[in-house]
Amino acid sequence: MDETEFWELVDATREAAEGDPEEQADLLVERLLQRDPEEVLDFARHFEARYNRAYTWELWGAAWILLDGASDDAFDFFRCWLIGQGREVYEGAVHDPDKLADLLAEFDDEVDGDGEELGYAADEAYEQLTGAVAPDLGIPPAPSEPLGTALDLENQALLAERFPRLWDRFAD
Repeated sequence: MDETEFWELVDATREAAEGDPEEQADLLVERLLQRDPEEVLDFARHFEARYNRAYTWELWGAAWILLDGASDDAFDFFRCWLIGQGREVYEGAVHDPDKLADLLAEFDDEVDGDGEELGYAADEAYEQLTGAVAPDLGIPPAPSEPLGTALDLENQALLAERFPRLWDRFAD
């Protein structure tokens, strides 16, 4: 599975799920079950690489605003959700997290921002196909700390200055 196929699968399942991350995860599992185990591992590699790439202070700041606070786990689930939004939203957000204010048509912090189940879709499909736990993906490990310059996430003035569009649109 190449990068284009990865994003096509993400987009198709998001659209079919009408944006519901849990439904999208279920659809991903269903569609991955129609592929061979190596393709499922390819999907997992693409997902994990993007998940790791999104481990930045800047994106954590954006998640903090959107979710009205974001613990370590909440930020992990946010990164899964972000991948589930598709290539345009993901790449735009990784390049400039404040751009999420323009990329998101709407955002309901009760439903959106938590894609935990998306992060498990490939593992679940692989286990169902093979009866075994997915092997090591052979990609570089996740960074131990977020990339970039640390942000004081509880400093509202700093967040408002750094993410003016997100702050104006989504801050409580």
